[in-house]
Amino acid sequence: MIRLNPIECKKIWGYERWIASTYRTGCQKEFFDAAGGDYPLLVKIIQADETLSVQVHPDDAYAEKFEGGRGKTECWYVLDAAPDAKLVYGLNGSYSKEELAAAIAKGTLESCLNFVPVKKNDFIFIPAGTVHAIGGGLRLLEIQQSSDITYRLYDWNRGRELHVNKGLSVIQQKKIQNVLPFPGTFSCPYFSLRLFAVSETESYSVPEKNISSPCDAVLLFVVDAQNFRIKSESLPEQTVLAQKEDIFAVLPGDTAVLSGEAVIMECRVKTA
Repeated sequence: MIRLNPIECKKIWGYERWIASTYRTGCQKEFFDAAGGDYPLLVKIIQADETLSVQVHPDDAYAEKFEGGRGKTECWYVLDAAPDAKLVYGLNGSYSKEELAAAIAKGTLESCLNFVPVKKNDFIFIPAGTVHAIGGGLRLLEIQQSSDITYRLYDWNRGRELHVNKGLSVIQQKKIQNVLPFPGTFSCPYFSLRLFAVSETESYSVPEKNISSPCDAVLLFVVDAQNFRIKSESLPEQTVLAQKEDIFAVLPGDTAVLSGEAVIMECRVKTA
């Protein structure tokens, strides 16, 4: 078991904190070495003080063909939200590429966007191809495929570079899910999530395998904590007083002993 040290990237709108990553432009070497190579997920904390650009990400087939990498399906778990916080989640109707291109050119794309109010503990699943944007006043836990391929469709007429042709090429106008509080568990083709509470001392084990891969590491993100400690059963002297928003990787064959009070988001890689 290892405690992962975040990589922070300041932005004009706030910051991103890459808390579990082996991606080439933000690799935690200790995680890469412990997991045994490239971990297929990337986990971030996003602090949005201002509204971000409207974006869309490609799926695996497009990303492999044109970008030489993975696609980017992701999700957001709302850690904190201002009273009037909202985000863009998909489009508010069915539009042709020509209609969207015209709206972008005129600076009126917001008339096509689906704005959704959100609050703490809400969950938003964003399959590749979904138009989205994070509003100001939001703090999010983002779990995604390990990819940084982003096409900026629209930036509220702030003048930054756009990727309109690529973005329009990958939009998938599918029915989106309702934005609701996290249901306790979630699964998609790339990852599974489980939210659980710790109130007493308990053991958390990841089975050992004859042949392990980076996919076998399990991430434990501390959503909230009070006098919460975590230690590796094999290294009991390395007890950690865990804080809110810490993240730990539990490796195959290891057992973590959890004690105190905490709410934990478990993240596992989905494999075929």
